[in-house]
Amino acid sequence: MRWNRFTIKTKTEAEDMVICTLDEVGIEGVEIQDKQPLTDEDKAQMFVDIMPEGPEDDGVAYLNFYLEEDADKEAILKNVRQALDELKSFMDIGEATIEESQTEDKDWINNWKEYFHQFYVDDILIVPSWEEVKAEDQDKMILHIDPGTAFGTGMHETTQLVIRQLKKYVTADTQLLDVGTGSGILGIVALKLGARHVVGTDLDPCAIPAVSENKEANNIPDADFEMMIGNIIDDKEVQDKVGYEKYDIVAANILADVLIPLTPVIVNQMKKGAYYITSGILDVKEDVVVQAVKEAGLTLVEVTRQGEWVSVTARKD
Repeated sequence: MRWNRFTIKTKTEAEDMVICTLDEVGIEGVEIQDKQPLTDEDKAQMFVDIMPEGPEDDGVAYLNFYLEEDADKEAILKNVRQALDELKSFMDIGEATIEESQTEDKDWINNWKEYFHQFYVDDILIVPSWEEVKAEDQDKMILHIDPGTAFGTGMHETTQLVIRQLKKYVTADTQLLDVGTGSGILGIVALKLGARHVVGTDLDPCAIPAVSENKEANNIPDADFEMMIGNIIDDKEVQDKVGYEKYDIVAANILADVLIPLTPVIVNQMKKGAYYITSGILDVKEDVVVQAVKEAGLTLVEVTRQGEWVSVTARKD
């Protein structure tokens, strides 16, 4: 399907008001392009990929919205322009010009799938829902993972580092807590390796359907993998619900800046002898995560690396 794309040129400080104004005239799903740096809140909700340093913020924002070809674009644009003119009367929204273009004739919502194919992490085969398992791979340990558009696939080095650590430490008695669950890949790996039970936490409500779909694809009973939404770092209700001193392994594939405040909190969820497996750490942040682990009273077990990424594993003695 071809879509008409409309791009409004505005100011970064006016983004929210312009988006609210568009919503009032029936325009939903606005795409933002700007050069604003990530806030601490943004970073706290990013669990794997770290954005590189971008260009300096120039104060300009471009807001894209899309209309189907058969939409009454003239009537819609008339309403948009009128709403923007009214908004201009009480705040500076910049040029507020609207440029029209057209997308390519393809399914741009699902186009990312062409870049994700089945792959191995050592002897574990990870297969997306739209690909078949080859006959020669039927006897392998197979994970069926569909990340959707919100979460990772397991291809990232940080996820692979954690998977390798889980292979070392998961036993038939393992109770695992996965902080920043995303698609659920780490919990599903642990269960496939023989773990008894998994609890996952995430800030993004989209993790609930993502994990549910991936559990179903891998024949994981609902009772074996529970999901909770909330910030375990500072939400006592979440901490209580997760439970204390009950986990044999805690996995946290997040960011170094989130691991630092998480570590002294999460030790309360760990049994004595439990392992804390962290990742999402750029090599330049290795020392600060190791320091946080030691300051929380944990014993450093090992540091593993893949490319520029680091996994730190520690134990609660």
